Amino acid sequence: MDAKQNRFQQQAIKRQLSRQDAIRFFNLLTSAELFDVLESSLPEHRERLFPPTETLAMFLSQVMQADRSCQRVVNEAAVARWLGGRKACSTSTGGYCKARQRLPLELVSSLARATGSLSNEKVPDSWHWQGRPVRIVDGTTVTLPDTPANQAVYPQQRSQKPGLGFPLCRIVAVTCLASGAVLNAAMGPYAGKGASEHTLFRSLLPGFNAGDILLGDGLYGSYVILADCLARGVDVVFAQNGARKLTTDFRKGKRLGHKDHLIRISKPCQRPDWMSLAHYQALPDDIALREVALGGKVLITTLYDPARAPRQALKALYRSRWQVELDIRHIKTTLGMEALSCKTPEMAEKELWVYLLAYNLVRLLMVPSAVLAKVLPRTLSFKHALQCWQAWYQQLLACHTSDDLTELFRLIGQQRVGNRPGRIEPRAVKRRPKPLPLLTRPRHEAQAWIRRHGHPPKQRPWNKAGSGGQKAGVK
Repeated sequence: MDAKQNRFQQQAIKRQLSRQDAIRFFNLLTSAELFDVLESSLPEHRERLFPPTETLAMFLSQVMQADRSCQRVVNEAAVARWLGGRKACSTSTGGYCKARQRLPLELVSSLARATGSLSNEKVPDSWHWQGRPVRIVDGTTVTLPDTPANQAVYPQQRSQKPGLGFPLCRIVAVTCLASGAVLNAAMGPYAGKGASEHTLFRSLLPGFNAGDILLGDGLYGSYVILADCLARGVDVVFAQNGARKLTTDFRKGKRLGHKDHLIRISKPCQRPDWMSLAHYQALPDDIALREVALGGKVLITTLYDPARAPRQALKALYRSRWQVELDIRHIKTTLGMEALSCKTPEMAEKELWVYLLAYNLVRLLMVPSAVLAKVLPRTLSFKHALQCWQAWYQQLLACHTSDDLTELFRLIGQQRVGNRPGRIEPRAVKRRPKPLPLLTRPRHEAQAWIRRHGHPPKQRPWNKAGSGGQKAGVK
């Protein structure tokens, strides 16, 4: 593409952005830093009712509101068009759903990664650990709608009967400790070949840079990951794997302090099934590792120098790994990604990246807010930032405010979260669920039984197995 064509394409995009109300929601992505990403990923398209940028803006609005229905965003678009003096469009969701299907996955994923990188670039060096960026890795799962297409790619748990479970997707994400932004993510089935957290995380390793520090729990302390990180110039701080912790002997190796030593661990004798022979042979025969016992937990790290990485500093650094748990909670609970809504695997992956893009947009607002407030982004409330953004956007659409974000940054910086080190909470809920039995039969069988026998009394759950006809339900 020559310079003239490129200029015309940029002008066309800007004209499209300027005449669409919903795209003002998307205005952060048209900044100079992200415009190239947007332009390179934007597909060729006709002048439709829902062009790609408008569709993505509406998709973002969906995942950032309590009412995530397609009908709501289509209704809002129709009202906005009419109030803006344009011809009112149909409130049918068919056109918007087809536009979401045409939206390129590469466009959404590239923008999500780009916003995460941009947040990371805006972080002052003083926010890093000893001037080095810290990355945190962790995994989680989300459920998908129970459709044949989703079940084929993301099967439900094997312990559940067919028709009773939901497709389960595993996600591994890497976040920035300083800004909280998601830098990269990978998704795959919950179980089966190539579905482990190790496999998904190894696909993310090329995104790390020399000088990074990686935090993770004991699951990631395998020889292969340690060797790969060392080869890339990435230092690690992991919890000791539970199986190896039983054999740790601080009387061996080079003593660095109380329950602090350097050892060398050897390459596994047996090559894993997934690993090629060339990859196995390229691994070093052994690697050096530092083990430190801290408060009932053993840490393994490649930060060998106890003067530059003393025990208490390592302890404080590893405790900050808990931040990734809060990041996942913000994405799954605050934004609502715990259960995806798209009915095909392709759309589910796209929906996942839209959630991560929405999350990173809020984090992108929190970094300058923290700079203005002279605090760290982790001390600011994510939910407060999300609520301020939503309120500001609604006023922006009503033309009650300008596009200047400075005052928005000041509002976001006003609410802080409590400092609760070592917080312990029971993994249980106090509020009781509704007194309804669990569905233990496929829904179509349950519906057929009700048509024949009617709804049973509450004290006699129809779906409990047993004998006795109507009292016991379906056998």
